[in-house]
Amino acid sequence: MFKFLKGVVGGSGTGIKDLPYNIGEPYSSAWGSWAHFRGTSKDDGSLVSIFSLSGSNAQDGHLAAGRNGVKRLRTVRHPNILSFLHSTEAEAFDGSTAKVTIYIVTEPVMPLSEKIKELGLEGTQRDEYYAWGLHQIAKAVSFLNNDCKLVHGNVSLASVVVTQTLDWKLHAFDVLSEFDSNNEASTVPVLPYAWLVGAQYKPTELVNSDWAAIRKSPPWAIDSWGLGCLIYELFSGMKLGRTEELKNTASIPKSLLPDYQRLLSAMPSRRLNTSKLIENSEYFQNKLVDTIHFMEILNLKDSVEKDTFFRKLPNLAEQLPRPIVLKKLVPLLASALEFGSAAAPALAALLKMASWLSTEEFSAKVLPTIVKLFASNDRAIRVGLLQHIDQYGESLSAQIVDEQVYPHVATGFSDTSAFLRELTLKSMLTLAPKLSQRTISGSLLKYLSKLQVDEEPAIRTNTTILLGNIASHLNEGTRKRVLINAFTVRALRDTFSPARGAGIMALCATSAYYDVTEIATRILPNIVVLTIDPDSDVRSKAFQAVDQFLQMLKQFQEKANSGDTGGAGHGLPSIPGNASLLGWAMSSLTLKGKPSEQAPLAPVTSSAPLTSTSSNASSVMDTPSTAPIRVNSTPDFADQPVPPSPTSTDGWGELENGIHEEHENDKDGWDDIEPLEEPKPSPSLANIQAAQKRPVSQPASQPKQATNLRPKNAAKVTKHDEDDDLWDSIAAPAPKTSKPLNVRRAASADDDLWNAIAAPAPATRAQPLSSGRGRGAKPAAPRLGAQRKNQPS
Repeated sequence: MFKFLKGVVGGSGTGIKDLPYNIGEPYSSAWGSWAHFRGTSKDDGSLVSIFSLSGSNAQDGHLAAGRNGVKRLRTVRHPNILSFLHSTEAEAFDGSTAKVTIYIVTEPVMPLSEKIKELGLEGTQRDEYYAWGLHQIAKAVSFLNNDCKLVHGNVSLASVVVTQTLDWKLHAFDVLSEFDSNNEASTVPVLPYAWLVGAQYKPTELVNSDWAAIRKSPPWAIDSWGLGCLIYELFSGMKLGRTEELKNTASIPKSLLPDYQRLLSAMPSRRLNTSKLIENSEYFQNKLVDTIHFMEILNLKDSVEKDTFFRKLPNLAEQLPRPIVLKKLVPLLASALEFGSAAAPALAALLKMASWLSTEEFSAKVLPTIVKLFASNDRAIRVGLLQHIDQYGESLSAQIVDEQVYPHVATGFSDTSAFLRELTLKSMLTLAPKLSQRTISGSLLKYLSKLQVDEEPAIRTNTTILLGNIASHLNEGTRKRVLINAFTVRALRDTFSPARGAGIMALCATSAYYDVTEIATRILPNIVVLTIDPDSDVRSKAFQAVDQFLQMLKQFQEKANSGDTGGAGHGLPSIPGNASLLGWAMSSLTLKGKPSEQAPLAPVTSSAPLTSTSSNASSVMDTPSTAPIRVNSTPDFADQPVPPSPTSTDGWGELENGIHEEHENDKDGWDDIEPLEEPKPSPSLANIQAAQKRPVSQPASQPKQATNLRPKNAAKVTKHDEDDDLWDSIAAPAPKTSKPLNVRRAASADDDLWNAIAAPAPATRAQPLSSGRGRGAKPAAPRLGAQRKNQPS
């Protein structure tokens, strides 16, 4: 048969050449004279099933019945009846003999007998799956008998096929005909092709061709008998050989036995209607049937029922047959979430069940739905996606993350809910490595600069930690502009002690990216100040960091003395990877509360050096998540004023940062300043220079000051002069504790753009305006106080 079909496909017929499907390997079983083949579409390669029936001439009885089956299958539509796609009829010549072949193309299915062997279910799971399958076939038979007044006449194990989602479907419609009960005396058979059915599947009245008795019987009488034959074959595991075998009920479940006996009643009028079987049978009342039935009518359920159901579903899924959970429930759940009929708790159930899928199946069946859910406006859905991102984040491709996922996730950075902002920040641990440099520099770093002055101390702390974790994914130019300023200018001066500790750890974890000049002039001076920090944990980390960076300088000195200056521009990594920093990040995400609501932090000391294993850092950093926390209101540095509150109007939280909800401007941010050596000043610096060069009226008593790139009165430049500045433009001034180090000049000499265009935070105390360096400055008028001094007392 297979060779014949190959010959037909080769072009010897007239109709098969137009068949837009490829015929594949055959299945070992099919109903009657039909052959069942695997197939694929020539257009898109999608899977199909192809049934073929051949006859020696056009008037062959099998061909006539086959044409009846094609006509019936094309016109009868029901969820539990095989879906028709295409049909054709071809004539081929084998020598002098002509053969006619009918082809039916349907959705991809597999014979039930083969699928049962493939699944290998046993015990309760087998009974639950059989109950679901019989429930579907009973609905199909009831639809034909009660709604359409049709008689299938051929219900058996061979006439049932299984879809890819493990649904059972009825086919083999060759014998199907209308039920004519009007003319009881007529001798014309109700089922003209009943001769195709084996005698063992026929009830007594059909074996005797008693058409009068058949017309007096209800329309479901013959198919109810056939359903009983299907039940016997299903549970006995054997094909029915003789009608007498139906009396052997040892394998029939006890809850189904009474209904089985009524289906096979000797009197046609007393046979059980299949619709009553569905409604009343105790056998169909199990967890699997109830779960799938609830999912299929989800749109009819209210929100309370949905919420209760989906919260129980993850535990319930573990008790259901695993194959049907993966192939039936997962697609149903994904579709319900995608089209909005499922509640947010359904996402947790979907991800738990999807974790049982293979990587390929997960990418094909679940991942597209997850990507679409990121565009949802439902905050509960967004929270669920971010909470479980570690379960599917690795499966997302870099292109999908950069183009489809990140634009939606980024809206959470500016959300009014601190919880959602924190989850969005945490998700970057997974998503940031998949982002392009353009997205990181032009968008992500802007959001992080804003979050580093968030009103929530935990978010500020985690922003520092995230920067330390994603440092390896930044290009060299971006690292030089971002890391030191973000860690020293912001983190080390935060009023929240865990944030200061995070800054120290971040500097240590990223030490490989700093050269000796930066370590000596910019990092060590800022860390040394923290050795007298009021918080013991910060002091401990500061001493460890000082030891680490001094050791790196000593190593450089030894190499310089020996004449080996290779690699002199870089430090040595002191922590294996970023394992300890990452572990700290995960624990610190539990920190909550505003500074005013914090309680004292329990002192924690650690004698182990920072270069030890990651477990030490994790154990030390786990303390903030369990102990009450309070922001220290005393100055953090002995020689410096109290740093401004992160929520003050220092420019980070303003729109002048260049942080906007829209991303149309691809050139704002880091993209236009990525090269380390800038041939031209940045737009922000150009604006400042332009303002400085404008002619202004100056009092005669004040000398004229030269214009330079970084004016001495930089503190007087208002934040309105900052257009698209980043970390640099809003960084606080460098510490004033060590004048000989000349930290500010060293940073300018290194061409650090961040400090080159920095506008220090506005002073909290009122200060007299100097000669106008800002945009639109006016001459300083004599103060009223001076006039009062000149008046006589």
